[in-house]
Amino acid sequence: MFDILVILITLGLLIYLAYRGISLLILAPALATFAVVATLDGPVLASYSQVFMGSAAGFIALYFPVFLLGAIFGKLMEDSGSAKVMANAIIGLLGSQRAILAVVLSCAVMTYGGVSLFVVAFAVYPIAAALFRQANIPKRLMPATIALGAFTFTMTALPGTPAIQNAIPMPFFGTTPFAAPGLGLITALVMFVLGMLWLEYRARQLAAEGYGVHSDDPATPDKAMRERAAGEGFDVMELTPERPSVGLPPAWVAVLPLVLVIAINLLFTFVLIPRMDTGFLALPLYGETDIDQVRGIWSIIAALTLSIIVLIAINWRRLPKLTLSMDCGANAALLPIFNTASLVGFGAVIASLAAFVLIRDSVVMLGGDNPLISLAIAVNILAGMTGSASGGMSIALSTLGDTYLAMAQAHGISPELLHRVTAVATGGLDSLPHNGAVITLLAICGLTHRQAYPDLAMTAMAVPLVALVVLITLGTVFGSF
Repeated sequence: MFDILVILITLGLLIYLAYRGISLLILAPALATFAVVATLDGPVLASYSQVFMGSAAGFIALYFPVFLLGAIFGKLMEDSGSAKVMANAIIGLLGSQRAILAVVLSCAVMTYGGVSLFVVAFAVYPIAAALFRQANIPKRLMPATIALGAFTFTMTALPGTPAIQNAIPMPFFGTTPFAAPGLGLITALVMFVLGMLWLEYRARQLAAEGYGVHSDDPATPDKAMRERAAGEGFDVMELTPERPSVGLPPAWVAVLPLVLVIAINLLFTFVLIPRMDTGFLALPLYGETDIDQVRGIWSIIAALTLSIIVLIAINWRRLPKLTLSMDCGANAALLPIFNTASLVGFGAVIASLAAFVLIRDSVVMLGGDNPLISLAIAVNILAGMTGSASGGMSIALSTLGDTYLAMAQAHGISPELLHRVTAVATGGLDSLPHNGAVITLLAICGLTHRQAYPDLAMTAMAVPLVALVVLITLGTVFGSF
């Protein structure tokens, strides 16, 4: 019982101290060491060098290209003006009479195309502010609107999304970015419809309030904002508030890279890679693996790489500081992946303690005979505790992934369904008030938790949780499709 208490205290300290702004690069190894020392369960130095660093290094080796290419792609979309053009085009097409829908769709299109949610938030905010003011919609609904488009269905549910939340489950379950596409589309639709219903209802309910008296100057990224955002896939200090005045690209130029990310991802996943001779992967030199373990990662790497090349080629004159843009994007990938890898190392050390077996068995039993329920609960709780969707998912899969895969096989549940449930489950409790993306979005909009968080919690937490229930129910009844 004492050892279990130590684990719970360690997790509590991780939540509290991370919220207070202490770097996860320091917190994760320090608290993992504390857990080993307090429980007297294993050699301290070996737990750090072999367990913590081994797991963290494995995560970096596997996912660094996705973080790196995603950050560079987002940076180039922002610096070329493509992100701004996309937002302007969609919002201009729908007009102020459909302001909420316009903002949601503009965020959704860009994030589904691979643009970082922070680039999207900074690009969309000034336009959304003008649109909300023109339509006299309360500004307090703006963070919830942006969150619905950027933080929910495009991040976890839509098949093929290059988001890291959709990439992490692939090596664990041998799946692709397009796992359970039918269920993913239905789940995404549930999130979109319920979120829109809530926002439109609130807009009518608060109609008398109007936009309110607010300054619409976008927030300037500072050190605190960077630290809050780093765990969610982008370093906002790398965002440049002003672009060189070279001219914005036409709409087709702005859209083409986004379309290519999805199209190339699909092409490599189902056409090119399956036709390759990959028997060499069984050799020790290549990790003694098979194509199912790497196909999804290879597809995303190929999609982002080729899309970046095209993006640069068609925006060459709009990127006068190309080297700087790429350097900033590359630098922006480092802190997020090391933060997440530190959480993975922390989880591995906790999982190595004898007391964790009792916690694991208790968590696994939560769903009764349905491992999907237990998996969803475990991922949600860890995402909420760490304040990070990718971090919580990584801990859950690194400690319990094999267990859930074995349980699923015993119950005839496909790995594709496990993948989709895992990804969608990250998008629930991760949006608690201490989440870095939540704090950063509120700062961008110039609003407080008290003003805007209740509605943001509905669209980014409550609605995804309802959609998760729908997903599990459909998956249990009909299987994966």
